[in-house]
Amino acid sequence: MSAISPERLSWRDFGGEVPRGAGAFLLMFLRRRFWPHVLLYGFTVMGAMGLMGMEPLALRNLINAMGALDGGGEWTGDVVRWTAVLGLMWVGSALFNRATQAVDARTTPVLRAAVQSWLFSYVLEHAPRYFQDNFAGRLGQKIKQAPDSCMALVTIFANDVVRIVVILSIGLVLLAQAHWAFAGLLVIWTALFLLASAWFSRRLLGMAARFSDSVSQVGGGLVDAISNADLVRAFAARERERGRLAELLRRECETAQRLRWFVISLHLVQYNATLAFQIGLVALAVGEVVAGRMTTADFVMVFSLANLVAINVWNLSGRFVDWYEQVGNLGEAITLLTRPHEIVDRPGSVPLVVSEGRIRFERVSFSHGDGTPVFEALTLEVRRGETVALVGPSGAGKSTLVRLLRRHWEPSAGRILIDGQDIAAVTLESLQRAIGEVPQSPSLFHRTIRDNIAYARPEADEAALLEASRRAHCHDFVMRRATAYETVVGEHGIRLSGGERQRVAIARAFLADPPILVLDEATSALDSETEHLIQESLRDLMKGRTVIAIAHRLSTIRHADRVLYLEAGRIVEQGRHDELLAAGGRYAALWARQSGGFLPEPIQVGA
Repeated sequence: MSAISPERLSWRDFGGEVPRGAGAFLLMFLRRRFWPHVLLYGFTVMGAMGLMGMEPLALRNLINAMGALDGGGEWTGDVVRWTAVLGLMWVGSALFNRATQAVDARTTPVLRAAVQSWLFSYVLEHAPRYFQDNFAGRLGQKIKQAPDSCMALVTIFANDVVRIVVILSIGLVLLAQAHWAFAGLLVIWTALFLLASAWFSRRLLGMAARFSDSVSQVGGGLVDAISNADLVRAFAARERERGRLAELLRRECETAQRLRWFVISLHLVQYNATLAFQIGLVALAVGEVVAGRMTTADFVMVFSLANLVAINVWNLSGRFVDWYEQVGNLGEAITLLTRPHEIVDRPGSVPLVVSEGRIRFERVSFSHGDGTPVFEALTLEVRRGETVALVGPSGAGKSTLVRLLRRHWEPSAGRILIDGQDIAAVTLESLQRAIGEVPQSPSLFHRTIRDNIAYARPEADEAALLEASRRAHCHDFVMRRATAYETVVGEHGIRLSGGERQRVAIARAFLADPPILVLDEATSALDSETEHLIQESLRDLMKGRTVIAIAHRLSTIRHADRVLYLEAGRIVEQGRHDELLAAGGRYAALWARQSGGFLPEPIQVGA
């Protein structure tokens, strides 16, 4: 391994190589970082198996030496020698096996950490659209599953395959010395046995996949019905749900029975084939002994080798299913996780330098992946230190505009400038640092309140963190908790109320101190009293910054420098709040509906 610790390994540490298949991915790790470990692992397996394979030869020589005893009750030199050799072989084989375990203990955790770190670093660089299209739980599962498959494949190759190659090589040499027919029988039987086992294993894997799918359907049906137990009760549908589950269980039972009968048939064929090999080899050896062409010691060697070869070939055949399954699992994980990044730093990208915070959209066009158009040649200028509010119906393009600014999506035409710099030509990291955001539904880690606030600027000192917390009106509710800032907020901040989560997010924005600020109805989850306090804090935060605010409740943007009313991706009205009310257009109509008691329209994903 290089100086980079495996748990902090990045995919870029491999020179940007991104393999697209299971075999290429595993070979990349072995070639670049783990080939000495695998070679050492294979060497220790070879040593253990080599000594084990030579035991029948040593046993034959020991039997011959004992047969030469004259009955005088004394050990001859040959008996002592071959007894010592046999014992040393056992000890040496055991030592090699322990060495294999030691290499495995050194390699396996490191390989696991390296693969997970590589995949995690690659996945984090995907664009937001990728995470919208894939469940977080599934991505995490694949990142955890991939290293297990890698280790299983390495073990099968470096352990099982090496073992069979060594034992077959030794067996061929020793059996050929005894009789050429023995070696021929070994080669033919082994080839046919392994080819047949591979073919059956492929069929077995398909049946196992269908059985797994039927089990998943039963599990999904159970969860679906139980989680909607009130709905089942409300419509008196217990019998209907039992019938539905019964059908799913019937399919599971059928696939399970087919799978089990196939396994029984496979094992029966393999067992009979192995038995036929052993009986045939022993029969040939007995015939040679009876004919006087072989000694009893030679027979013992042939019999021991037959057992040893049969056991190891049987074990390898049982690993075929594991091999196909792990190749499939790893291939599926790599295909999902290593898709090409949609949005990346262009060659020659430089850090964004924000001096004023001016934003300009120049004839920007954008359509969603399904072809739905949003913007067509949109031009918009946001001046230095200006607060611009975006309003309009769902689907008007408010959130899309912000996502384009943050380069979550790329425009199909036009460009977006910050202080005259095309955001497509600057580094993503510098762009992300320059734009702070307080979303409508803030994201929190399952960590402490301190960690969640400090996430914006980990190097900030305690005074800066507490100041940000006080300005966001977090400090009081935090200190009322027994563990104060060390309180773990739970998954997605579930242990905090909606208003508390929002205030933590606002404190995080205070600490980040970005030159450009995006507010997505940042006070929507707060009660009226807290909202008033936060509005004052946000006004302080907004001073001297360029602000784009998405507004659903128009009362929160009355003091904006400019209000843009969007509809179908076009700016149909713009001006100050009072000016738009006086104009009596769409904005005035929306204000009348809200002030008259109507609820604002909900925002849609992808709006």
